[in-house]
Amino acid sequence: MNGRWLPAANLTASGRPMFLPGEIERALVSKVDLEVEENPGLAPLRAGLLSLTTHRLIWIEESSNSGYCIPLASLIRPYPPKKSIRSMFHSPRIHIQVKASASGRIAEEGPKSEMITLVLRDKCDPDGFHAKLVEVWRSRSWEVNQRRSDVERLDSREGGAGSGHGSNSSVISTPVVGVSGLLMKEQEKWESTDKSLQEAFQDLNALMGKAKEMVMLAEKMRAKLLSGSSAQVNTANDEELGSKQEIQDWFLSVGIVSPVTKESAGALYHQELSRQLADFVGRPLNEAGGMIALIEVYYLFNRARGTELISPDDLLQACALWEKIDVSVMLRRFDSGVMVIQDKVHSDKEVFERIKSMALKPEALRQGVSPTDAAMTLGIAPALAKEYLLAAENEGLLCRDVSPEGFRFYLNLFREIDPRCMYSVERSGLFRSWLSATAVAS
Repeated sequence: MNGRWLPAANLTASGRPMFLPGEIERALVSKVDLEVEENPGLAPLRAGLLSLTTHRLIWIEESSNSGYCIPLASLIRPYPPKKSIRSMFHSPRIHIQVKASASGRIAEEGPKSEMITLVLRDKCDPDGFHAKLVEVWRSRSWEVNQRRSDVERLDSREGGAGSGHGSNSSVISTPVVGVSGLLMKEQEKWESTDKSLQEAFQDLNALMGKAKEMVMLAEKMRAKLLSGSSAQVNTANDEELGSKQEIQDWFLSVGIVSPVTKESAGALYHQELSRQLADFVGRPLNEAGGMIALIEVYYLFNRARGTELISPDDLLQACALWEKIDVSVMLRRFDSGVMVIQDKVHSDKEVFERIKSMALKPEALRQGVSPTDAAMTLGIAPALAKEYLLAAENEGLLCRDVSPEGFRFYLNLFREIDPRCMYSVERSGLFRSWLSATAVAS
């Protein structure tokens, strides 16, 4: 395997990276090679998608949907791209020195070091990417939690030692006057200000850490809530169902941890947005039975993205790219122009069977089925229910009646007529059910 010298990176079904807790994507560059020039035994990685996050450099091979990463904790020093006449005719190169184990595998700690070359073959700003890499590396976001826990342990240790010392000894302070006294007072003032700032940042880091923990907890609870059995839902009372819906709405506001933005993705914005959208619509599709209106997806997706809203055109372009990438969802347009997102394994036959069983009920045989009735039975929006009824009509399953009250659909009994004996009345099957239902009504 070419990337055996790098740690593996987990990917979603659509090929997006699975981020670590607190990890945020900062930049994306396509067609990037990873080479180890000083060690020919390490096979290079060619023409992959490189994602720079606050914790890692993630290299993704889109053809095989596999990924590898370079932890920024293993980075010793990033070198800027060289400016020379030769570089004008070659792809920009950024060299990074990283730690490695004795076997040459990249690791956060190791006795050796390797020089990895990032060859940027696509059109991009190498200086801008290097600046972001240096900025992220210097921020050392992956150490925030560890640093906070170390500070808390140190404070508790010093607090215990200070209380013991104060109980057994007395401190005698002598005033300092003159220039030395002024300098000491100024120094004490700066130390007090610095301590206040450190405490403020510790509180901020603690708040950020708690927020990350709450996001993870909410994700786990939402997954558990959505995986509840249908039997439990059927036996629950209205109050419990209302509480469950309220909890689902609250969990929905948790949102996407690292949304794709034009600033981070650049020219790959719509491609990566398409992959992230494919991952996002999985749960709403399961709840909606395999199909959901595009306008509902627009609302849910923008709500999850928070302030990083997208336009309707961006959503359409992202959905249109699903035909080119291997994802489990697709964009469907009905004859009336209504657009929906549906799962590729979704079958209209199952929905038609439910519509048929609904149309066979005595009341439906007498009065027909309206889009509102179908929406309540199927648990979908009335607009989608109407499209399903029209599709069932095209299949010859239903007949349509248009009146001032709107559309009503009836079971198609013309299929029960034998063309060889059109004038005989068949009193069995569906025709018999219709006769018995209308006889009761009369």
